[in-house]
Amino acid sequence: MMSIKAKQCGIKFNPPSIILIYENEDRRNIRKRVIPVRNFSQYSDCSRAAERLKHHVRHSLYLESVPLAQLERLHMVLRDHLRGLSVEESLAAQRGSDLHEEDLNKLSDEELNRRKAQMDVLFERNRRHKNDPDFVYDLEVEFPERSVRETCSWDEDQSDEGF
Repeated sequence: MMSIKAKQCGIKFNPPSIILIYENEDRRNIRKRVIPVRNFSQYSDCSRAAERLKHHVRHSLYLESVPLAQLERLHMVLRDHLRGLSVEESLAAQRGSDLHEEDLNKLSDEELNRRKAQMDVLFERNRRHKNDPDFVYDLEVEFPERSVRETCSWDEDQSDEGF
């Protein structure tokens, strides 16, 4: 059985394809594989298309070391290209504006699920476990007095004196 390690992954617009540069670890040679993206339109579900491609019989061995999230992003760039957007516009839309300022209620279900998955990945990356060397139980942090405090309108309102 061949041992394959992906080195680079990209896209080609005409015809729509995923380009994979990989190393055959048994022979130590670098190869290029062009994987056509079939039955894909501007209305396609990128996560489903990426999953279908990753588990395809002919390509699963080559795409095993490529993260599913990366394949989804490549499919989104392809979809945005079919919608008439440039690569720069598509990548800017994927990065989004400041994620802390974004109203998640206005997103589509697909986009909301993608944002939630990104938040889960970030949470797991920052999470501290009991077995971590820098884990501290019941950590208390004091913030400096000079720190900027956010004010709220109900903090200023003194109307609760009657209670």
